[in-house]
Amino acid sequence: MGKKLQVEVVFGATNYSIAFLLLLVWLFAAAFFYVNPLGSCNHQLTYWRNSLISSSSIKGDIAEENQVIEVIKQDPFKFHLRRLVRDEDRIELENTGFSCHSQISEVCISDRVFIIDNHTIHIPSSHPQFTKFMKPYTEKHAHHQVSSVQIVAGGGDNQSNSSACHITHDVPVVVFSGRGFSGNLYHEISEIIIPLFITSLHFRSQVKFVIIDYNPRWVKKYTRVLNRLSGYEPINPAENGTVHCFPGGVIGLKYNGIFALNSTDDIPGRYSMANFRKFLRESYSLKYENVFQIKRERPVLLLISRKNSRMFLNEREMAALMEEVGFEVVLVRPSGMSDLTKFARVVNTCSVMVGVHGAGLTNEVFLPSGAVVVQVVLLGLEWPSTHYYGDPTSDMGLNYLEYKIEPEERNLFKKYGRDHPVIKDPESIGYNSFRSVYVDRQNVRVNLTRFRETLVHAMELVDL
Repeated sequence: MGKKLQVEVVFGATNYSIAFLLLLVWLFAAAFFYVNPLGSCNHQLTYWRNSLISSSSIKGDIAEENQVIEVIKQDPFKFHLRRLVRDEDRIELENTGFSCHSQISEVCISDRVFIIDNHTIHIPSSHPQFTKFMKPYTEKHAHHQVSSVQIVAGGGDNQSNSSACHITHDVPVVVFSGRGFSGNLYHEISEIIIPLFITSLHFRSQVKFVIIDYNPRWVKKYTRVLNRLSGYEPINPAENGTVHCFPGGVIGLKYNGIFALNSTDDIPGRYSMANFRKFLRESYSLKYENVFQIKRERPVLLLISRKNSRMFLNEREMAALMEEVGFEVVLVRPSGMSDLTKFARVVNTCSVMVGVHGAGLTNEVFLPSGAVVVQVVLLGLEWPSTHYYGDPTSDMGLNYLEYKIEPEERNLFKKYGRDHPVIKDPESIGYNSFRSVYVDRQNVRVNLTRFRETLVHAMELVDL
């Protein structure tokens, strides 16, 4: 992917050779970054030194920069793997060939041979031999859904049994589970796709994916994302008893929390939500970057319909009101969202999205910048509504409006009455009852008079 890179170098007459060398390093290493490779020359040169060279190993700036060039040229994959760790973890990786670290999620990295036999991974390294079990999925609350992998590491480099390899690969591997809470778009994007983007983008497609709990439907759903991050077909390690060998790799995905990127962290790159949305636009061939590029007689409003729970009980009346305010309304039911590639393109043509708390709102990632997300916030779901779908919109460059329902708009009001704890004090309801009441059995009949004000505000935002 081409990039326009600019650099300004200022140097004195006595430093031409050093300055030329620094410029050469800069140009060479820029090829290994997808987004904003520099920040500044000084920042990246410091980063490379800290990543690749111990402070006592080489003295002198020129010697250090020569070392950097040689490491990148001779073993770019090792360079990319080391970018995933820092401090003591990086020292351990350099000294032993294997390192695990656990922040929000657990990730293990090796720049030695990976031998993958179904769910067992052999990694010869300088560690004393040990066995470790881990679940290569980001969120621990989903681990009961995920298969474990057994890591047999250490025992020395001479323990590498390359004769066991049925297929020997020439690029590194990233191993992760495709299960977790798959089937729910929110969990798939937040807990798999964004972490996979963070972990693998800097390999510039020269990496392969081994997917534990391989699900062909999930792989098909995210084919465009997987193909953008890797130039190779995903691998099912349980297929045909095949043993795969790689020159190094990663087990698990780097995860920074709910819909979180890492724009302030250079491990492995300073990726922002804007970078991720650009990646999605390119992956799904989305036409519009900004809402003002859409030329339509009336702005398009996407109304997300639900069935079984958290439904709009007066959906037709809501759509009529939206038309009356001046929107062209596209009402989409769950079946209309099953083909993610097609639906992403529909979302990208919309100026406003309206929905109640639920996974359908995750499609806000495909909206053009400047669009408006209107979330109807139900009783007891204020916190997840704001944190899961509201807060991320600012980093996406979207406008966010909330319509908080009144007691009379809830079907629960009619069932329990105004003074029941379900209505007056949702926090007093136990966890098991909470989900069955507020998530599974709550529907809403929107007050059209009140809701009109929110729609008018949304129209004003897209009409600016």
